[in-house]
Amino acid sequence: MLHTTGFCIERKPSSLPFAGTGVFVTRGFVPKRTTVAMYPGTIYQAFEPILFQSIWNAFVFRCIDSVLIDGNDRGISKMIYRSCSGRDRLGPFALSDATWLTVSTKNPLAVGQYVNNSTNDRTANVYYQEYDVPKEFPLELRQYLPNVNYRHDTQRPLRCVVLVALRDIHPGEELFSNYFTIVN
Repeated sequence: MLHTTGFCIERKPSSLPFAGTGVFVTRGFVPKRTTVAMYPGTIYQAFEPILFQSIWNAFVFRCIDSVLIDGNDRGISKMIYRSCSGRDRLGPFALSDATWLTVSTKNPLAVGQYVNNSTNDRTANVYYQEYDVPKEFPLELRQYLPNVNYRHDTQRPLRCVVLVALRDIHPGEELFSNYFTIVN
């Protein structure tokens, strides 16, 4: 990852009290406006059911248009993602990456669900950017996208959410997010 992006990120215990896991830049340097991480998970359209998956689930991300992304890598959320990811193949091509649910990932950026929110003491250094994958996106690269639609017949493009650096981020810094930010 260091040779490709110029930085490495890693999940570790957060520096925030009682926050659980956080994401840190461990090596290299992240320039402002660089994609730092991706929010992986199952994509639910606003009208699709998510009741059971959402119970005690802190990893459900709500997009501005009410699309939901379930980034939980445990329990029923993990089973649903694996099922949908296994369902969506085009011949030999996988259309999503399920390795974010394991220890060894194909896409090391797929840890965005562990980025903690900013606080009064810890200002945001990344923001969320929603992105709809165009139909022209190369088929052979879809295997690296850590998102899958809940329904196979969804008419909308695949939604991805990336975290983008608000400023330069240096080794040792923990990532903290902000929902609504204007970047100068």
